[in-house]
Amino acid sequence: MKLELFQIDTFTENIFQGNSACVVPLKTWLPDEVLLKIARENAVAETAFFIDTGNSVHLRWFTPEIEMDLCGHATLATAHCLASILHYQNSRIVFETKSGELTVEVKDGFYYMDFPSRMPEASALPDIISRSLNIQPKEVFKSRDYVLVYESEEDIKKIRLERSIFDLINLDPGGIVVTATGTDSDFVSRYFTPQSSILEDPVTGSAHCSLIPFWSSRLGKNKLFARQLSERGGELYCENKNERVIVAGKARTYSIGHLWIE
Repeated sequence: MKLELFQIDTFTENIFQGNSACVVPLKTWLPDEVLLKIARENAVAETAFFIDTGNSVHLRWFTPEIEMDLCGHATLATAHCLASILHYQNSRIVFETKSGELTVEVKDGFYYMDFPSRMPEASALPDIISRSLNIQPKEVFKSRDYVLVYESEEDIKKIRLERSIFDLINLDPGGIVVTATGTDSDFVSRYFTPQSSILEDPVTGSAHCSLIPFWSSRLGKNKLFARQLSERGGELYCENKNERVIVAGKARTYSIGHLWIE
């Protein structure tokens, strides 16, 4: 079986930056174990598989380890694949996913993703997470992910993890996001996933489902500009809409090819 394969860099205007995702169109679903093997072989943070039914697009996301309930950058990559490569006719793309119906509006080179809001609540920090961090947060919150709030952007840049401790943490399917106000953005973040082959996710759209309502409340504004401070870096244009959030960014196609499944 020959399948198309697209690799796309997201939340960036430049290749080799942002977060890279692979996108694989399907006619029918393959067994889950095959989808997971493809994701492992691709060796990027997420591989998106989709089936276009004509009325909507059924979308699923896999890391090299597990299927995810929500992934921002792979959704953006799929929208870019449909709109910029496969000539999807509608500027509004409706995705059917494990997180319900998600829409993406394509306008002026941006992809505006409409995601559920996940306002984090105050939480205690598990001792094992605390012991894995070289700098302790000033506040701790939790939704799907732990949200650790720090004093400054410099703190976020300096954070290091003790991998031998960190990989004992089980947050499946969540992770740990560290965040602070930014110097040339409204807020910054980094995102880490324990027990994952890719320790630090370069740009994490789904984490902004929590970061947007949190910082919107803190900063008293609904439209925000965010940076993720991974080595590759990423830029996110955000809007708080109460029960929903808008996470927007750009994307660039890195490669187009095929894969073969026996």
